[in-house]
Amino acid sequence: MVFSKRLTLWYLHNKRDLPWRKTHEPYQIWLSEIMLQQTRIEQGLPYYYKFIEAYPSVFDLANAPADEVLKLWQGLGYYSRARNLHETAKYVAFELDGKFPDTYKGLLKLKGVGDYTASAIASICYNEPVAVVDGNVYRVLSRIFGIDTPINSTPGIKEFKALAQELLDKDDPATFNQAIMEFGALHCKPQNPYCETCPFNEKCLALKDQRIKELPIKLKKTKIKKRYFNYLVFDLDNENTILEQRTGKGIWNGLYQFPLIETEKLSAENELVQLDSFKELIQEQKYSLELYNEEPVVHKLSHQHLYTLFWLVNTQGLQERSVSLEEVMNYPVPVLIGNFLNEYLPDDYK
Repeated sequence: MVFSKRLTLWYLHNKRDLPWRKTHEPYQIWLSEIMLQQTRIEQGLPYYYKFIEAYPSVFDLANAPADEVLKLWQGLGYYSRARNLHETAKYVAFELDGKFPDTYKGLLKLKGVGDYTASAIASICYNEPVAVVDGNVYRVLSRIFGIDTPINSTPGIKEFKALAQELLDKDDPATFNQAIMEFGALHCKPQNPYCETCPFNEKCLALKDQRIKELPIKLKKTKIKKRYFNYLVFDLDNENTILEQRTGKGIWNGLYQFPLIETEKLSAENELVQLDSFKELIQEQKYSLELYNEEPVVHKLSHQHLYTLFWLVNTQGLQERSVSLEEVMNYPVPVLIGNFLNEYLPDDYK
């Protein structure tokens, strides 16, 4: 109990004023937790406000068009979270009459909800004594207790969950869970933690053994894959262009983009125009082709880096597949495309 009391005392004096900490309503807690997965609070907070304003209840979110939800999410990344968010909202609204499951096990059955999110909602909303374990918790526990089991290994996941559960304040799990996450985010930071003023510095094994920079230990990541994208930005009579929706299980499913040709390396114009995929897109129309960016735009995702060239294609045909330039900014697109549009389109189209 000494650990939880020290932690809670620190939290009560240092916690940030965040909107979802002023409620125990599961809709708001669930929304914030989904948004903050792999996202800093500073980045996620504006999106939280936008979603709460647009969709004050789970019914509002459930009834929203999918493209609208994706558009509002645009820029937050990891778009599968947005799709799962929408699917879960529809399930809760239409199958559960708007009531979220009130247990950890029940919450785990929701799409996009894993151990961490279920633990957070169950403890904060329903006071169920289940410990949260996220990146901040891994860091705090591995340092204080000197644990060098890799946090992304099966034994590590079990070990840290068990320890967090053992330390949990069973009488007030909501405060404890929020406190340990906040402590990791603000005090026991990845770089330059405040060890001198840490309430646990007398007990911290990583500080004692000078291993602060080593812990937590993580197994090496998957090798980064390089991909080469060629986007064809059609200019049809200075009024229209062509967009297509991404499908399948790859990145950005459901978002819109310009017609894409993926190649095995960066391609010159004479190489690009010889590809069958290019010829199929042009459909024997007369065209002119111009490279918009001499250097590829490098867009870094967790397991792949995209090297992207934007090609401006001027042609008179293909009108049956066109979208007016005035409508383009209404479509949900990846940040890569959104940044290009902000630079390329005239101000009166934005």
